[in-house]
Amino acid sequence: MRRTAFLVLAAMALAAPARAQLQPRPLSNPATGERYHVEAAAGFWFPAAEMSIASEALGQQPTLIDFKKDLGLTDQRFGAVRLEVRGGRSKLRFQYIPISYEQTGTIPRDIVFNGQRYRVGVPVTSTLVWKAYRLAYEYDYIKVDRGYAGFIFEVKHTDVTATLQSPLNPTAEFTRAKAPLPALGLNFRVYPVPNISITGEVTGIKVPEHLIKDTTGHYVEVDVYGTVNFTNNVGVQLGYRSLDLGYLVDTDTGSFVVKGLYFGVVARY
Repeated sequence: MRRTAFLVLAAMALAAPARAQLQPRPLSNPATGERYHVEAAAGFWFPAAEMSIASEALGQQPTLIDFKKDLGLTDQRFGAVRLEVRGGRSKLRFQYIPISYEQTGTIPRDIVFNGQRYRVGVPVTSTLVWKAYRLAYEYDYIKVDRGYAGFIFEVKHTDVTATLQSPLNPTAEFTRAKAPLPALGLNFRVYPVPNISITGEVTGIKVPEHLIKDTTGHYVEVDVYGTVNFTNNVGVQLGYRSLDLGYLVDTDTGSFVVKGLYFGVVARY
């Protein structure tokens, strides 16, 4: 009996450390604002614009027109909307920013646009409409409770129309650049504290000079913003966005850069 009791006590002593090693598996604890399937954001963007264009027609050598210096363009405020659907590490995203300028000013020099000459001192009414759409797929290659890093594959649908009209040229002359552009990019997000995140991304494409005869171009978008999440469902954002589009087709050229601060609200479900 004594021998049996000793063996039982010895077995219990050996089993105790084994039980102590069984620890519960830690549960995921995402940061505030990372528990969602659908996210929608809307806000206002206050960019500064740097734009120029040249359009050839009728064999006339075009003038490179600066929209601010020659046409009196002033910086404007624009709205922006974004929608995102998430499943695991994958996200589908849509963004739309309608950019529009309209102004009337007396031109300080002769300019030639679309084969028509506009004389110095004559008032010219000009418009520039840039519809910028983005449809993107994002994959978060690295994903942890306090952030992620991944890749973006997207199509940027760009539609830019510039129009000039004056009393001496009553027929409005316009040029238009419209094309879907595939783009690649990288992005990241980190949480310095559980409810405040910093997100950054850059996407773009460059068409090589010799890929298409007499044609080249580029499109680059940079977006960096911070988000304060009051709950998992509601937050506010402050960021900086830059859009840079440029093209050369034969003798037609365009350079459109808008960049500046924006703020908005975000809602999630």
